[in-house]
Amino acid sequence: MTLDSFKTLVVVNPNSSNGKTGRVWPELSAAIEKQIGPFEHRFTSKQGEGEMLARKALEDGYEMVVSVGGDGTHSEVANGFFPNGVPLRPDAVLAVVTSGTGGDLRRTLGMDKGPFAALDRLPGRTFRSHDVGRYTFVDAQGNRRTRVFINILSFGIGGLVDKLVNSSSKALGGKASFFIATMRALAAFDPPDVTVRLDDSEPRTARIHNVAVAIGRYFGGGMEVAPEAKPDDGLFDVVAFEGMSTLGFVSLGGSIYKGRHLGNPNVTLARARRVVATCERPDVLLDVDGEQPGRLPLEIDILPGALKIKS
Repeated sequence: MTLDSFKTLVVVNPNSSNGKTGRVWPELSAAIEKQIGPFEHRFTSKQGEGEMLARKALEDGYEMVVSVGGDGTHSEVANGFFPNGVPLRPDAVLAVVTSGTGGDLRRTLGMDKGPFAALDRLPGRTFRSHDVGRYTFVDAQGNRRTRVFINILSFGIGGLVDKLVNSSSKALGGKASFFIATMRALAAFDPPDVTVRLDDSEPRTARIHNVAVAIGRYFGGGMEVAPEAKPDDGLFDVVAFEGMSTLGFVSLGGSIYKGRHLGNPNVTLARARRVVATCERPDVLLDVDGEQPGRLPLEIDILPGALKIKS
């Protein structure tokens, strides 16, 4: 460890990017050591292990945890900083080295593509404050749980897309994997009537294809769903796609990738610190930082600047 670097543990998902992360790890490990000196690392071997490893690292006195993997890995590691939605070590720092399918968080953070592109951010003790979303939802076993997200949570077709992406090989890469899954989801999706309440406003019910509650700008492998979102303004950008046909939703695809969809009359943008969403149907799935943890009903509140991200 160099004198100006944080005491660091690196959490690596070797299976991310369809196994490429594990294959390049010897080279990547050497490159990290050149930046921060000798360091310790742990490999994840199953879903959810990144959270446990990050939490233990903070309990053991590490000052920074480096997450090496895709958006799902980064989300897991971030949850280790907030067990049950409560900050464990407010002074601790998360560093992101992206090697995964979607790459949406690294786009929000302004990082170039590939795991080696972020390594020059690791030395030193600089960081940026980043908002965190805390959400309570129903998991696959029917239990109410509380977790956090650091990029975007959405509900509707996005959750079904995630379910399909994460059950595929992802060998075709991020954009192709998400595009194919989106086409499959569109063929099966029946838009639900969802009631949403923002802060203290009156609840509003609409037939939705998707609602994105955004800290960052990108989701779904490069879709700029919330082009005006800022990850440090203490507000969610809530972007809703409602009251449209499936064909109308599909026709927005190109404009969403370019962030030009907000002018559509069936797309709304609002800002809020708290979001509550309910639906009589039990099949409205969540998409949270590229993973599919459960379903509605849902309560979300923002923790302004609660996470320090290495810069």
